[in-house]
Formats: sequence, C-alpha cells, structure tokens
Amino acid sequence: MSRSGGPNWKYLGIGLVLVLPMLYFLARGFEFDPRRIDTPLIGKPAPAFRLPVLGGGERGLEDRAGKPAVMNFWATWCVPCRQEHPLLQQAARVYGDRVEFTGIVYIDTEEKIRQWLGPGGSVYPILIDDRTRTAIAYGVSGVPETFFIDRDGTMIEKYNGPLPAAYLKAMLEKLAGPG
Repeated sequence: MSRSGGPNWKYLGIGLVLVLPMLYFLARGFEFDPRRIDTPLIGKPAPAFRLPVLGGGERGLEDRAGKPAVMNFWATWCVPCRQEHPLLQQAARVYGDRVEFTGIVYIDTEEKIRQWLGPGGSVYPILIDDRTRTAIAYGVSGVPETFFIDRDGTMIEKYNGPLPAAYLKAMLEKLAGPG
C-alpha cells in the first residue's frame, strides 16, 4: 500500500509482469501427454543390439525374422511394470505369431528376474541389458517404456509408462493387422 492507503501500482505491475509469463507456460504444459515423449528415433531404423537371453543364448533385433516388433523395457523394482506385465503376456499369446514381443530388463539381476517372473516364466524372450547400452541407444528415460517397430525395422512409436489395453491393441492391429 502506498502512503495514501491505496495499492502501489508500481509493485503490482512488476508482479504481474513476472507472474503472467509463468502462468502461461504452466497452462501450455497441460496440453501435452506426459506419457507420449517424442524421440528422434521415430521414423528411423531401430538401433541394432545383441543381448543375453534369460535362460541362455543371445538375441538381437535382427532375429525377429521380418516381423514387426514390440520391445518393452522393464525392471523387477518397477511397480507399473508389474501391472502391465499380464497385458503384454496376453497380447503376445494373441499376436505372437504375427508380432515379435521382447522384454528387455533394465538395471536388474538374473536372480531377481527369475523370482519376479515365477515358475511360469514368460511367453516371450526376456533379454538382460545389464550394462544399459541398449536402453541408452533407445533413449530410455525410465521404465516401463515400450517401442513399436514395423517389419522393415523402422521405429514407429514409443510409449512411456504402463500401456493401456486399448492403446496396445490399436498399435498391434496397426503393426500386424486385425486378428
């Protein structure tokens, strides 16, 4: 307040000049889906890799035999990964003859992976990225993250967080056609 008891317009004006731009950028942030993070890999060849498979052997992107692929990065310490795992297993049972599913475990141990999967194991191959080189090549910022690759090996989509069932089904139908 000024000496006359009214508002001090100078300080009010300075405050508005500082606060209004911040409010604008905050409001703009609400327009973006935080689970859909653009990646420079979209529309480009997916990075090649070769990783050990849980249970023995090695596997890489080139082993998909011309099929489109769903690659899911996950970890045993990730709660959302536990929630999405049954959905991916079911999708692999339905689409596995037309789409190559691969789980890539990020920053974890083989013992913990076996415990987490339980006696039933997994419907699709589980690869171990113990040095995180593949995760870095794909730009993984956290788990779960899922990548969709067409039959030519081009990355067509990336999804951060647990996959919604309707989204996964739409992507699988886009990759493989209706079942």
